[in-house]
Amino acid sequence: MIDLDKEIDRHNTNSLKWDFAVNRGKNKDILPLWVADMDFELPDIVIDKLKSVLDNKIFGYSEPLDSYYDTIIEWNKKHYNLDLDKRYIVNGCSVVFHIATIIKALTKDSDSIIINEPVYYPFRETIEANGRNLIVSNLKRDINNKYYFDFDDIEKKIKDNNVKLYLLCNPHNPVGRAWKKEELERIVDICNRYNVFIVSDEIHEDFVYGNNTFNSIGNIAKANYAILTAPTKSFNIPGLHTSYAYIPNNKALALFKKELVKAGYSQSNVIGIKALEIVYKYGFEWLSQIKKYIYDNYLFAKEYLESNLRVKVTELEATYLIWIDFNSYNLETSKLKDLIENKALVWLDQGYIFGETGNGFVRINIATQRSLLKKALDNIIEVFKEL
Repeated sequence: MIDLDKEIDRHNTNSLKWDFAVNRGKNKDILPLWVADMDFELPDIVIDKLKSVLDNKIFGYSEPLDSYYDTIIEWNKKHYNLDLDKRYIVNGCSVVFHIATIIKALTKDSDSIIINEPVYYPFRETIEANGRNLIVSNLKRDINNKYYFDFDDIEKKIKDNNVKLYLLCNPHNPVGRAWKKEELERIVDICNRYNVFIVSDEIHEDFVYGNNTFNSIGNIAKANYAILTAPTKSFNIPGLHTSYAYIPNNKALALFKKELVKAGYSQSNVIGIKALEIVYKYGFEWLSQIKKYIYDNYLFAKEYLESNLRVKVTELEATYLIWIDFNSYNLETSKLKDLIENKALVWLDQGYIFGETGNGFVRINIATQRSLLKKALDNIIEVFKEL
């Protein structure tokens, strides 16, 4: 068992989260709870297995062996009853790179792509940077601060804009939804009706809590879909740049691979390849411990914030990112940002970066030690209790 309460000094480790505050215009003493990586050490068994990779002492060009594909297939079958075919698995360096690649592979300039905001901001950035037409169907929010698809709006916008591709966030970042099977079935039905290809970002699949379940698009759609995912969120290894795409459509797969060639991407790094195999084989017990700790962090943060401030914390079904509504304070986005970053000295992701419907919200990464989380919340409470 890992001591998850033990604070880890991550300074001077090239950590984007901890070492680049000043470079990004923040106070050097700011407490970072923004970018989605975790402040927990991996278990010794994983570290020892990674060290054994270094013992090879030669790091030439590398490709995945059968063990890589077998590990992916076994993980998905065991945990999600998802049957994958090795022929359609493509290894890579990151989910976002694969998002950009599949956009270029399956759409043309000015083609329409639909997303559901508020959503992970690289969705919008990547679509617009590649010259595609961004179509937004905002998620609906009920009186309990829970989010849902607006199916009528989705269908209308797909039809009116001749949408070619649906970029789905499943589970959803930042609103923390683990989409139900029935919800995804309706999305698939709409997309089938209008011949829309679904690209499902499933990187948060292993962080689903309580009675909620993760439903992969691969268990719902029959064709015209791709899954983009990685073990990097689950096992805190984004710095090793390992991911994979699953594209069970021969035409789409061929176009995707051609786009990889055009981008100059070929072999992956061997550390990333082996890390995927290692964490999937030896990391489940650690992941289970982490998930319980994170969910307890959520329960603590929700009660602590809502009992001390005029905020609403969205129910967390999935991810380790909590979505908090500060709109009762009627602050401009710039003022909300200033109070949290410059007065409370806490670095969060402001809601507006996830789309217009994120105005007045913030996203907090709670995958950290309880002591650090409490310190950040104390700082925020101290500033806002005077308003």
